[in-house]
Amino acid sequence: MSALRVIGLMSGTSYDAIDAAAAELVLDGDTLVLTPLGLISTAYDDDLRAALAGALPPAATDLATVCRLDTRIGQAFAAAAVRADLELCDGRAGLIASHGQTVYHWTEAGRVHGTLQIGEPAWIAEATGRPVVSGFRTRDVAAGGQGAPLVSVVDVMWLRGRPGVPVALNLGGIGNVTVASDGAGGGPLAFDTGPGNALIDAAVQEPAAREALGGAYSMDVDGALAARGRVRPPLLRRLLDEPYYARPAPKTTGKELFHLPYLRAALGAFGPLPVEDVVATLTRLTARTVADAVRPFGATEVIASGGGTRNPVLMEWLREELGGGGGVPLRTSDELGLPSDAKEAYAFAVLGWLTAHGLPGTVPSCTGARRASVLGSVTPGGPGLRLPEPLTSAPGRLTIHANGNSRPFTAR
Repeated sequence: MSALRVIGLMSGTSYDAIDAAAAELVLDGDTLVLTPLGLISTAYDDDLRAALAGALPPAATDLATVCRLDTRIGQAFAAAAVRADLELCDGRAGLIASHGQTVYHWTEAGRVHGTLQIGEPAWIAEATGRPVVSGFRTRDVAAGGQGAPLVSVVDVMWLRGRPGVPVALNLGGIGNVTVASDGAGGGPLAFDTGPGNALIDAAVQEPAAREALGGAYSMDVDGALAARGRVRPPLLRRLLDEPYYARPAPKTTGKELFHLPYLRAALGAFGPLPVEDVVATLTRLTARTVADAVRPFGATEVIASGGGTRNPVLMEWLREELGGGGGVPLRTSDELGLPSDAKEAYAFAVLGWLTAHGLPGTVPSCTGARRASVLGSVTPGGPGLRLPEPLTSAPGRLTIHANGNSRPFTAR
């Protein structure tokens, strides 16, 4: 069948930038072949990022603010899509897949009741003239699922056939894993492990910390603060008492739980601590909770992606927690041909491709849904709605084809 160029748009729980990854996707037998065409990462402007941060839980907001954010984020996503089409696809993209910006994930007693991603897709369709698939998570929630981690279907296809028990790890604001098998012939499983960078970012952005650091940090760049600090065991034990970690999978979480007031409550039992020590302790927390999450499944390798992979201290401590040189190997998705900075955006390009062909985009054992569902809604692009012919069966595997003519990966 003919190849389709798809642009995946993603802004994660760190809400620092919009990633636009372009891929050429073609079905070869039962294998979906993905050729990366490049990534453009565009930061939210300061005003929009501040407005978004001010509206997220646990802050109170109003519908006027939500409407404005929905519009402005939709326009920002549209601008990113236009650039990606022109610069990465030579103006020949056939489909846009937009994750949007998650602003709330409604969970109670381990069950997800609703989820909200904003960034109105009509702005993207109007600007690009291409059909847009969006609103991926809600259908899985309606089918009884967690609505996350949706990248699990891509991970399962991608890791199928690798020996042992490979585990895909995403280190964004929230960490999540996909266990491709349970080591005993069972089905795959996926869940959020807890905070990835969320609490580290919160600690750095806390007003007193910003003052102490001279306002120079919005994140722990290259793990510099953690490297200068020391882990405080009593604080680490207090943080590890969080009940979420003991809940069975599938499970999801977000900044509705792991936010600055949560951190302040944990710190309240201790005297003033240097920000470097707080960041070091939170970095160890992320490494510990990820390792604790994958250990029961007998993981034979962990393949990491996401912004956390750029933190060498976090990666070093995660290797330690996984057993060091004689333990579970830790590598990045770059080693398997999938750029770690762009993996989630590419995953949503694949999810858009599946939806456009009428194919399910979930693995029920990973999200906890009653059934696999075709995800999202389609917003027409130019006049009429032209989608590929539907397929009757989904691809079983995903392979990455490194095209020598691929564009470089850029961040602007």
